[in-house]
Amino acid sequence: MDLTLSFPTSPRERMCGIVHVPRMIDKARAFRKNAMGEYIYPCPLDKMILNFLRTDPVEFCQYVVDHDRGQIEGWVAEKSMARSESEKEFINRQILERAPDSEDRWKYFYEIRDKIDPSRTDITTWVDLIDLEEGRLQPKAS
Repeated sequence: MDLTLSFPTSPRERMCGIVHVPRMIDKARAFRKNAMGEYIYPCPLDKMILNFLRTDPVEFCQYVVDHDRGQIEGWVAEKSMARSESEKEFINRQILERAPDSEDRWKYFYEIRDKIDPSRTDITTWVDLIDLEEGRLQPKAS
């Protein structure tokens, strides 16, 4: 994957019931190719999932580069086997509902959002902002 030419998968997409994993796969593959553009691997959301899967950025990257989607799904399923459905839903909420946690981060968040569409005051989480920025959420019609 070349993130200088296309966007990674939405963080809302799931693999084995866990959000953000398909996006991390795209980012890890781009990282290995040195084709990250402005993306970061591992970003704070990636680190939350890596911790949940009890793996690290190097192991995750190596595995997803060397295996196909089916094999990766099996590996993620194995990594998350000890996790209950309620634990998966908890980490999903942690990712999907994550918002800036300081005044400086909110300022940065609003600057990005307002460059795209200042009328989108409904955008209040990082995942919403990512999807707006990458064109998966449409700006409000004027």
